[in-house]
Amino acid sequence: MNVVMIIPTGIGCEIGGHCGDGNAASRLLGACCGTLILHPNVVNASDLNEMPANSLYVEGSQLDRFLKGEIYLQRVRSNKVLVAVNRADYQSINAVSAARATLGLDAEIVELKTPLKLIAQMKDGVATGEVLNWRELVDQVKGLDFDALGLATPITIDAQTLSDYFKHGGVNPVGGVEAVASKLIADALDKPVAHGPVDYALKGFTEVVDPRMAVEIITENFIHCLLKGLHKAPRISYKSGMSVKDVDCMVSPYGCFGVPHQACLDARIPVIVVRENRSCLNVPEHPKFIYVENYLEAAGMLMAMQAGVHPASVRRPLKPTIVK
Repeated sequence: MNVVMIIPTGIGCEIGGHCGDGNAASRLLGACCGTLILHPNVVNASDLNEMPANSLYVEGSQLDRFLKGEIYLQRVRSNKVLVAVNRADYQSINAVSAARATLGLDAEIVELKTPLKLIAQMKDGVATGEVLNWRELVDQVKGLDFDALGLATPITIDAQTLSDYFKHGGVNPVGGVEAVASKLIADALDKPVAHGPVDYALKGFTEVVDPRMAVEIITENFIHCLLKGLHKAPRISYKSGMSVKDVDCMVSPYGCFGVPHQACLDARIPVIVVRENRSCLNVPEHPKFIYVENYLEAAGMLMAMQAGVHPASVRRPLKPTIVK
């Protein structure tokens, strides 16, 4: 059984809308299926990434294309990862060295001739942003030998916005621009791409925060999560591999609707929506989606699908079915 799990970036999802706080839910769902297909926002958590061993780490826009039937996903044993940085300082060198030593990762660093600039912005309560000089990055790296690209560059955001987020919560202000950058560059290269910020820590901030944000407070460098994800991220193919026809179900937060949802409707793939994982959007319920209260119920629903058991069969009272 192959399941897609999405938690869109920058829309304030209660679970997975912060820093890697979708990891536990992904491990639960991963135990209920053969393969769990997810995108970086679900599991990226600075120094941590606890995605299940049976998961496929797929950049968001490429996951959209996969569900629309435009591309296949090819499993790999490992990738050669290129890490693009604006400046090859002690942080990036030590982070990549740590991944090589602990993951057995094949990785190299390239210093960009033209710095990549990410500017975080909020529009109508949703995190997004502006990405500058990404075309120059693509031109510089496209001829190099690598299978997946990690981006380790700063994000421009004022300290007050970041402080307010850590103190009061709300929509993560930086995830949106990272998603924009990853999409632009992944589409241009047709390779797995993920971004992690550097020089992001809020200097002098020593307060206890919401557990969903805690890893951001204790981390100096934020790219180990993406290096782990890209290590075995599936490659893109136009000829063979896993296709949308192999997908049995998708699990989504409540209150959002986008390309993955429409693609699943078009392909007649069941969509399970988790009410407890509410976004900041006010998208109405869809009559063709399956609604559950939390990820525990979502796991039960997946197990029922896998067993071929209709959910009504294990609920009481069990009513007779009469066809007129």
